[in-house]
Amino acid sequence: MTTSEWGEKSSADLMSRYVSKEMGYGVPKEGWRICLAHEFKEKRKPFQAKDVSLSNVLEHVGLGIRYLKWWYKKTQVEKKAPFIDMFRAQPLRQIYGAPLGGIGGGTITRGWRGEFCRWQLNPGMYHYETVTANQFTVCLRRGGQTVYQQVLSVERPPTLQGWNWGYCGEYAFYHALYPRAWTVYHLPGQNVTLTCRQISPVIPHDYQDSSLPVAVFVWDIENKNDYALDVSIMFTMKEGEAVSGVLLHHCLAVNPYTLCIAAREQPGREVSHQTAFSPKGTCSGLWSDLITDGRLDSPTGSSPPTPKGEKVAAALAVSCSVPAQGHNSLEFCLAWDMPNIMFGSRERKHTRRYTRYFGTKGDASPSLGHYALTHYRQWEKSIDEWQRPILQDSSLPSWYKSALFNELYFVVDGGTVWTELPEDADVSGGVRSEDGGLPAQPAVVKEFGRFAYLEGQEYRMYNTYDVHFYASFALIMLWPKLALSLQYDIAGSVVQQDPMERLHLMSGRYSPVKAKNVVPHDIGDPDDEPWQRVNAYLIHDTADWKDLNLKFVLQVYRDFHLTQDHQYLKDMWPVCQAVMESEMKFDLDGDGLIENSGYADQTYDGWTVTGPSAYCGGLWLASLCVMCKMAKLVENEEAYKRYRDILDRGSAAYDKLLWNGKYYNYDSSGRDLSNSVMSDQCAGHWFLKASGLGEGEYQAFPKEKIQTALKSVFDLNVMSFAGGQMGAVNGMRPEGVPDRSSVQSDEVWIGVVYGLAATMIHEGMQEEGMRTAEGCYRTVWERLGMAFQTPEAYCEKGIYRSLAYMRPLSVWAMQLALNTSQKDQTAAAQTEATDGEQGQGLGETQS
Repeated sequence: MTTSEWGEKSSADLMSRYVSKEMGYGVPKEGWRICLAHEFKEKRKPFQAKDVSLSNVLEHVGLGIRYLKWWYKKTQVEKKAPFIDMFRAQPLRQIYGAPLGGIGGGTITRGWRGEFCRWQLNPGMYHYETVTANQFTVCLRRGGQTVYQQVLSVERPPTLQGWNWGYCGEYAFYHALYPRAWTVYHLPGQNVTLTCRQISPVIPHDYQDSSLPVAVFVWDIENKNDYALDVSIMFTMKEGEAVSGVLLHHCLAVNPYTLCIAAREQPGREVSHQTAFSPKGTCSGLWSDLITDGRLDSPTGSSPPTPKGEKVAAALAVSCSVPAQGHNSLEFCLAWDMPNIMFGSRERKHTRRYTRYFGTKGDASPSLGHYALTHYRQWEKSIDEWQRPILQDSSLPSWYKSALFNELYFVVDGGTVWTELPEDADVSGGVRSEDGGLPAQPAVVKEFGRFAYLEGQEYRMYNTYDVHFYASFALIMLWPKLALSLQYDIAGSVVQQDPMERLHLMSGRYSPVKAKNVVPHDIGDPDDEPWQRVNAYLIHDTADWKDLNLKFVLQVYRDFHLTQDHQYLKDMWPVCQAVMESEMKFDLDGDGLIENSGYADQTYDGWTVTGPSAYCGGLWLASLCVMCKMAKLVENEEAYKRYRDILDRGSAAYDKLLWNGKYYNYDSSGRDLSNSVMSDQCAGHWFLKASGLGEGEYQAFPKEKIQTALKSVFDLNVMSFAGGQMGAVNGMRPEGVPDRSSVQSDEVWIGVVYGLAATMIHEGMQEEGMRTAEGCYRTVWERLGMAFQTPEAYCEKGIYRSLAYMRPLSVWAMQLALNTSQKDQTAAAQTEATDGEQGQGLGETQS
C-alpha cells in the first residue's frame, strides 16, 4: 500500500459507518472527522511497572523499592496523588474531543460523541467522569404539536430513563479543527440537520480574550421540509451544591467556582429555563415540560439551597422558528468563574489572568457569558485569518493541517495555569542582574503574567524543561509573551539554590534539591506549591540533567531570534554564561566536548550513556554556537573568542569520537550498543536551524553529515520500523531491529518525531519529514483513538505511555521549518532573478 493509499484508508475508516449524505452547515474540509458510531478496533493498555522486562527489573531493583516506599507514603499516609503513578495509570478511553475554554482558566472536555467527560477546574488535577445529565436535547414542533424530541446522545444510560436516549450515531459525525469543533446531526425521518459549532477563545497573539474560561455553542438548523418548524434546543448541566437561576455555584472550601449556562436574548428567539431539577430517577418532569410546548416553565427567583449530599441540575432552552427550506440558528454559552486558586499546599492564593478584565469576586459568570455571546464572531474572524493561509496551502497534506491545529489543545488542556504576578513576587529570589540574576519583576512577566503547563495529564509536573524544549515552539510562535515569561521564571530559579538534602529515587543518594546555576527539571507539581519549590522530580539528581542547561541556552537564543526582544537577550546573557560554566566541568579531558555518565541523555531511563554522546554532545556544540552569536550581539569579544575556541575543538572531537560514516553513534563508549541509531541525534542542529543559524560562521555540524545521518534515521528508525507507518522508533540497531536495551529505547515519542520531521524539512527533505510525522498522526488519531490525549509514547504493539502529553506540541516546529524553507526559497529566487538581471546588463555592456 502506498503512503497516500494508506492515509486515505485510515481517514475513511473513521467515517465508514456514516450513512447520511448531509455534511452540515459551514463545516470545513480540513480537520479530524469521525462518525459517532465508529468503534476503534485496537484497544491498548497503559505502560505500568509490570511491563518492565526482567533484565531491566534486575538492573533497577533499588529504584523499584525506593519508588514503592515513596508511592505508599504519598498515597496512603499523605493521602495525595503522586505526580507519576506507575500503579494507577489512566486506562485508554477513546472518547475525547476538543476541550472547552481559553488558556489558563481551567477546562471542560466534551467528547466526540457529545458527552462532557473530562474536568480540569482545580489547577492541574483531572477528574475523569462522564456526567449523564449534561446534554443537549432537540424538540421539533409543527402546528403547535411536538413531532420529535430526542437527547442528542448515542448513550442509553441506566438513569434519566424518562428521556428519549439512543440517538443513532450512524447519522452524525464530529469534526475538530481546534479551537473549534462541529457536530453534525441528521435527524432521521425529519428532513432536519443540526450543526453544533463549538468555539473557544484560543487566538494567537491575543492575551486578553484567550484567557477567558468560556465556550460558545452555535446551533445551525437546516429545515429541508416544505413547511416551517419551531425548533427548541435544551442545554442541561449538573453541578454544584446550590443553584441560583442558571448559575450553578460549586461551594467548595478550596477553589470555589460558579458555572453559568446562558443564551442570548434577541428578536425571534425565546429563552426559557428550569433553575433546579434532580438528575436522579427518570427525570420525566423536565422531559414532559419541554415536550408540552417546546419551552421550560421558567420559575422566578432563586431555587432553595440543595440539601447536603444531593446533586442538582439546571436547564436552559432556546426556541426559534425555521422556515420551509430555510435556516436559523441558536446560541448558548458555558462559562465558569474560579478567579482565585490555591494549589495542594494551600500556602498562597494565586489570581487567574482573566480576572484582570472580569474581577476577582467570583461573580463574573454572567458577564463572561454575555461577553462571549457578543464577541464570538470576532474570535472566529481572527481564527479564520490565522488558519486560512495554512488550510489553503495545497502543498500541505490534510493530515498535517489536522495535526498542526488539533495538537494545540494541550496549550489549554495541559493543566494550564496563567496567573497574575503577585506584587510582592521576586522571580529570582533576590539575586539581581549585577550579581548574575534578574530584575525582581521583569516587564514581560509583570504585564503578561506567569504561565505554567504540565508535562502531561498523568505526569503532573509544571514546565518540565527537557520536554518544554520540544513543546515550546507552539508558545514562541503563537503566544511569544507567554514563552518569554516562562523563560524568566526558569532563569529566576536557575540562579537560586536550595541546599536541603533529598533522596533521589534513581540513584538512591541524597543531594541538594537545587544547585545554583543549574536549570531545574520543573517548577513544582499542582499538589504542592509551583513557583515556590522547584524541581519536584525525584527520579534523577539535578546534576544528572546535563541537557537541561543546554536546552535553556538554545531556547534563549531561539526565542530572541523569533521575537527580537533585546531586553530579554540582555537579561538572559549572564544567566546563560553561568549555566555554560556549570557545564564546563563535564569536559573531563579538555577536548571541548562534554561527557556523560549514568542516565543523563534525553531521559531514556535505563539507556546508559558513557562518554560523549550524539544527543548531549550535539546540544553542547549547538549551545556553544549560539553563545558565540549572543556574545557578538552583546559585544563581548572576549566571550566570543572563548566559546569559539571550545566550539572548534569540540566539533573536531565530536566528529572523531561519534561519526561512523553513516550517522552519529549513540555514545562513544565502544560497548555493544554504542552504535545504536538514535532518532533524535540531530536535535542540536535542529535548534540551530530553527534559530537562523547552522551555516557559515555559526555552523557546528557538517551539512553533508547531517543529511547523511537524517537519511540513515529515515531508512532505519522510520522505514524499517512497523512498515514505515508508525513514525520513528527512538533507538534502532544498524541491522534494522529496535534497540530493546531499555524501557524507552524501543518506544516512539511523538513529540520527538515531529522535531525530527522539522529537522528533515530544514534540510530540504520535506517528503521524508512528512512521511515520518504522518506515521505518528495516523497511529494516534486514526488507529488508536487517542484524539485530544496524544501520549508521550507508544510501542509497535500493545502499550502506550502517559496520555495527554506536552511534547507533541512540537508539531509547530514543522511549521516553523516550512516557513523558513519558503522564505529561503523566495530569497534564493529573488537573488537568482537579480543575478540574472545583472548578468544580462553586463552582457549588454560588454557587447
